[in-house]
Amino acid sequence: MQYRDFGKLGWKVSVLGFGAMRLPILDKKQSDINEPEATTMVRHAIDQGVNYIDTAYIYHGGNSESFLGRALQDGYREKVKLATKLPSWIVNSQQDFDKYLNEQLVYLQTDRIECYLLHGLNDKQWPKLRDLGVLDWAEKAKADGRIHHLGFSFHDHLDVFKEIIDAYDRWEFCQIQYNFMDTEFQAGKEGLLYAADKGLGIVIMEPLRGGQFCRNLPDSVSELWAKAPIQRTPTDWALQWLWNHPEISVVLSGMTTMRHVEENLKSANRAEAGCFSGQELAVIDQVRKEYLEATRIDCTSCKYCVPCQANVNIPAIFQRYNDAYRYNDMKSAQHFYRVFLANETADLCEECYECEEHCPQDISIVEWLQICHQELAS
Repeated sequence: MQYRDFGKLGWKVSVLGFGAMRLPILDKKQSDINEPEATTMVRHAIDQGVNYIDTAYIYHGGNSESFLGRALQDGYREKVKLATKLPSWIVNSQQDFDKYLNEQLVYLQTDRIECYLLHGLNDKQWPKLRDLGVLDWAEKAKADGRIHHLGFSFHDHLDVFKEIIDAYDRWEFCQIQYNFMDTEFQAGKEGLLYAADKGLGIVIMEPLRGGQFCRNLPDSVSELWAKAPIQRTPTDWALQWLWNHPEISVVLSGMTTMRHVEENLKSANRAEAGCFSGQELAVIDQVRKEYLEATRIDCTSCKYCVPCQANVNIPAIFQRYNDAYRYNDMKSAQHFYRVFLANETADLCEECYECEEHCPQDISIVEWLQICHQELAS
């Protein structure tokens, strides 16, 4: 296992972290974790040097933390830095800060959480938590030892990311979505460098885009990997590309099988910053270009089309539709559409065509919304 500095905190973190969001389950029920198998996986990863375990209040229907509380018995708790997250969207009062943290300590069977994150900050959750006094509360929780380090995970645009970082000079780490396809998505590379320049430890989530880089590959992408001068699995290519960035502290992987654990451990043993050759970077660029050429709608997410008077989330719908074709994964796009865009779906469109008047790409938005709904809602 390779280790890196965790920002300015003065300790080393394994380059591979275990994300407890995609544990093995029983009968296809996300809340029903296969505990014997999952425990074996987590403990094996720790035995092989993984020292960062990430979970959250909501993972696996609220059962991930309790599972880890049991899995980290028998001396394993002392071998790791444990990370979990305040469920930002259900916090409604100052009292909720202590309520949820104290619940999490009970679930995790521990008296402290080394790395505590404000979960999923964006332009809505951040102002709410800030105005409720979350930063002052966190300082008190650090002082009484319940949490050791404060950070946040993030899902929004770069300007919001910078605003959050600049609002508090005692952030110690952050967690962002980043991979070779998402270099300009959400915080992106610019945000990564911005946070690293401030001395924050950088935790990466979705290194494989939820597995989209390693399953149902388009033939053209498979051919590019097969012709590469250095042979790696698609998963290893994606992980090594991330570890090539010296600013990245730890890459989280949500592992579902022991095979995933073993393969990722082997990759982590070879992790090295700044080791990619120009030829290897060119391969990544070719693969990225091939994925992008599968884009159906030429939307750049400029957001000139929103707000929509009918509350249609046009950029998000187009993004998910494009991802379905880029990564040959319509099922994931349909799930996101049903669950996360339930009140912003394309069928709400009133065909006023105001969005098309503002679109710099001259997209036939109304027509595409009809196509998106037909496929994503089926």
